[in-house]
Amino acid sequence: MEHIWNRYKALIIAAIVLALIAAASIVVVPETQQAVIIRNGKPERVANRFRPNLDYGQTGAGIVFRIPLIERVEMVDKRVLDVDMQRQEVLSRDQRRLEVDAYARFRIIDPTLMVETAGSTERVAEQLQPILNSVLRQRLGTRSFQALLTAERGEAMEEIQRGLDRQAREYGAQVIDVQIKRADLPPGRPLETAFTRMESARKQESDTIRAQGQKAAQIIRAGAEAEAASTYADSFNQDPEFYDFYRAMQSYDAVFAGDNENSSIILSPDNEYLRQFRGGR
Repeated sequence: MEHIWNRYKALIIAAIVLALIAAASIVVVPETQQAVIIRNGKPERVANRFRPNLDYGQTGAGIVFRIPLIERVEMVDKRVLDVDMQRQEVLSRDQRRLEVDAYARFRIIDPTLMVETAGSTERVAEQLQPILNSVLRQRLGTRSFQALLTAERGEAMEEIQRGLDRQAREYGAQVIDVQIKRADLPPGRPLETAFTRMESARKQESDTIRAQGQKAAQIIRAGAEAEAASTYADSFNQDPEFYDFYRAMQSYDAVFAGDNENSSIILSPDNEYLRQFRGGR
């Protein structure tokens, strides 16, 4: 063994050096990462760059070569990342307070610019967090308190997403979505006051609906009564004498066939009320 070492020492050392250089020259880039090759402190090229219209496996992931000691590789996450906003109070347009907890989702679309401006994805998230807080306060501050609690909030979220995306582009990032996780009223008296105001508003709304229903019912009832009166009039005008007789019979039935057997009615035979008993004379 010593003989072999002494005879081939130079070749063995050269092989080891070449193996170390080869190992240092090869970098394996996974599908989830973008590799920025930096030479002398400046980004030189990018391997496995994010391209929105290409599937995984077609963007250049795998083995990448670099020059040892001259070039270094900075890995940049290719996946969608999250940035959480610190819970804070937002003042609406009508001077109402709301505690908001939101988050944004983003991805790095220009890793070269990201490395030059922020240096890492963690730094990008740190930069986006105060921007998200500021944009959220500004945009929600232009909306009424009621709009922040209804479906109109979706429009505000789109405005916030566009505003945050414009500033995120300066760091090579693209903001995909901004959502509110929770939106609560501040605890204490403001919350109680808001509930009281909402209860009063709902009661007023129900009273208005009830009054409108009663009004509509009266109109319908009056129309039906008028139509019934017109129908009766048209029918009775066909034979006035029969109508007079029919009404008299109804009256006699109500007066003389009543439930009170102890009642007595004394009338003169020539009384006008008993005219139908005399044959209508």
